[in-house]
Amino acid sequence: MAVFDRGNIRRLATALLTGAAVCAYVATASSVFAEDGVIVGDPQDQSKLLLTANELTYNRDTERVIATGGVRMHYSGYRMVAQRIEYNQSTGRVLARGNIELIEPGGNRIYADELDVTDNFAQGFVNTLRVETTDNTRIAGESAERLSEDLMVLNNGVYTACLPCAERPDKPPLWQVKAERVIQDGKTHTVRLERARFELFGKSIAYLPFITVPDNTVKRKSGFLFPRMTVTDNLGFGVGVPYFQVLSDTADLTVTPTYYTAQGLLLEGELRQRFETGSHTLRAAGINQMNPDDFDANTSDALNDRRAMIASKGDFTINPRWTFGWDAMVQTDNNFSRTYELKGYKNGVQTNRLYLTGRGERNDFDANAYYFNVQDNDDSEVEERKQAIVHPAVDYRYFLPDPVYGGELSLTTNFTSLTRRNQDAYNLGDSVRYNGLEGSYTRFSTEAEWKRTFTFDSGLLLTPLLAARGDALWTDMSANGFGTGRNYDGTINDDASLRGMATFGLEAKYPVLFTALHSNHVIEPIAQIFVRPNEGYAGELPNEDAQAFVFDATNLFERDKFSGFDRIEGGTRANIGVRYNGTFDNGYGIRAVAGQSFHLAGDNPFASNDLVNAGANSGLESDRSDYVAMAAIDAPIGLSLSTSFRFDKDSFEVNRSETAVAYTNNRITGKVSYTQVDAQPDYGYDRKRDIIQASGKLRLDDNWSLFGAINYDINNKFSSERRIGILYQDECTIFTVSYADEGNINAVREAANDWSVNARLAFRTLGDISVGSAGTDWDDADIGWKPTNY
Repeated sequence: MAVFDRGNIRRLATALLTGAAVCAYVATASSVFAEDGVIVGDPQDQSKLLLTANELTYNRDTERVIATGGVRMHYSGYRMVAQRIEYNQSTGRVLARGNIELIEPGGNRIYADELDVTDNFAQGFVNTLRVETTDNTRIAGESAERLSEDLMVLNNGVYTACLPCAERPDKPPLWQVKAERVIQDGKTHTVRLERARFELFGKSIAYLPFITVPDNTVKRKSGFLFPRMTVTDNLGFGVGVPYFQVLSDTADLTVTPTYYTAQGLLLEGELRQRFETGSHTLRAAGINQMNPDDFDANTSDALNDRRAMIASKGDFTINPRWTFGWDAMVQTDNNFSRTYELKGYKNGVQTNRLYLTGRGERNDFDANAYYFNVQDNDDSEVEERKQAIVHPAVDYRYFLPDPVYGGELSLTTNFTSLTRRNQDAYNLGDSVRYNGLEGSYTRFSTEAEWKRTFTFDSGLLLTPLLAARGDALWTDMSANGFGTGRNYDGTINDDASLRGMATFGLEAKYPVLFTALHSNHVIEPIAQIFVRPNEGYAGELPNEDAQAFVFDATNLFERDKFSGFDRIEGGTRANIGVRYNGTFDNGYGIRAVAGQSFHLAGDNPFASNDLVNAGANSGLESDRSDYVAMAAIDAPIGLSLSTSFRFDKDSFEVNRSETAVAYTNNRITGKVSYTQVDAQPDYGYDRKRDIIQASGKLRLDDNWSLFGAINYDINNKFSSERRIGILYQDECTIFTVSYADEGNINAVREAANDWSVNARLAFRTLGDISVGSAGTDWDDADIGWKPTNY
């Protein structure tokens, strides 16, 4: 607020008189009006008083200026409207009455029946006060006294962040805090509520000697946050009280002691630091378990009393194109963070990553190093030692800006280097599957591809393609204890190897457009042929990044259908199919793809046994593949349906199918999917899988919703996830409570806590109380704000 001395009083009176004169002269003089009708002078000079009123008088004897009837005043950044404003020149006080609305320089609005303040608005009294801040916080009081420019005290005040009911303004808000004294301090940027009662639905539920909350200007404020609670079967009931400390404008710290009735005190800390180019977060947690025997015997949770973790995460921008960062976690045992559901580090596999990323207009670069923390109940960390330590994996792609012989030329490069401490292999029937070998492996791959599309007058599109690839590989790996089985009939080449592949391809497409009365249809037959030599060292080299493989309509027309660089598709192959796209005037859309692939010459790479038998039971291992098809329908009513099938080439039986239905409207959001996959014994799945996944949300009204999710394996009668809950949300409150349990068909991967109850109650501007981990449930809230310590 601006402060003026007594010398300003005479100038104020002169300004008032000048304003009155301008009002009288407005019909003939050239003046500038603001949109709200207030006469404005120089907008840069905030010290001038600008005034309009129906009637303005000045009494020289009493030194009073009186404005009545629709008075509007703009002075020192303040704007005020009232029925009557009286200025006493001798005392320097301003008295306003009748439907007062005062807008402060910061944007807060003050409503009152009567206001008596000094001419700089620094001190004064207000009757029947109501304050609305810029973040929709509301404070009201029977009376108020402004003690200084930064301090105002309200008597018998009410504080809330809820909007009044439009239909029933007299109805109490969902929550409010009533206090005998409300102190708004502009220096500390706080609102202190003394001898306060917290009311919910108009009923008092708690008494607080005092409560202090940050005002609307504060983004961060030191102090205790609302408590967090948990209820789990092996940890018992837990309650934690976080303390938030602002260290500087760019750093803060949260310390959370949590006491579990079954296991004792868990201490957590999170230090956050922002820099000009990025941010860094350091987390640590530890506990000395009181009753480790409550966990299953011989598990990592039961065998470790003193447990701790430390984690660091950074993300920095070097320039608009380059970023780098990391996310790393170490812990005393392999299951601590998952068991205690530490925020950000409770997944079954924690991926430690160091990365450098660059993006350009025609090129991109990614370099990543990985270490995988497998969180399970095996204290010997067998599964973690089977994971590859990647140091690093580098990808680079570049598109030449100028055409080369009228076509597009691109370059793709990958460098991968990794080490595995223990081999990852298991017996499956009479075969052996090697997910990874013990030792080290390094590969450098680079490929150039040129293609150009020719368009003929008939509508035929021909696209010739030329590609050349080279690989340099260094391996020092061994298959310990298993020897060689039916699943792998090659030998590991523990030395440097070179591999190459040249491809000539030709694609022909003939799109045909049909136009009906209310729809358009495009049918596009497609035929491809790729001529290549056989894959070098097929099945004789490690397969680390091309293990996941599903043949369906999405990759029917891919030149190389393997998912990574370790395998190369060789031999001559043709792909034939048809693509359809239909659009209707009523908003419906249909799209579909169907076709088949043929191995014409050379060795079929999908019939070559490698360490994981990636092509086995895929539908591509024979010269004539299975049929693949997919279709999708989009409806304007919010309904979408998609389905994908792979049919046996001889019997036409379904070998694989995926069907999903999704529906969204103002009240219902849901998705149901069904996946059916026949047994793939040579690929690692010895039983048929029929899996149903469903998730949804039902909005009961504007505020209440039900939500849930399930993942169920029909054949194994096994549910890997179940969650159900209820959610309430409005502009000032979010409440959710849910029940969840997780399962794993592999006993080692079972969570220490089979079930959990999660709940969270958040009051905007006050904070939130949590039970368990309800972060996922907050994702269902779509009202535009999140809890304070979300």
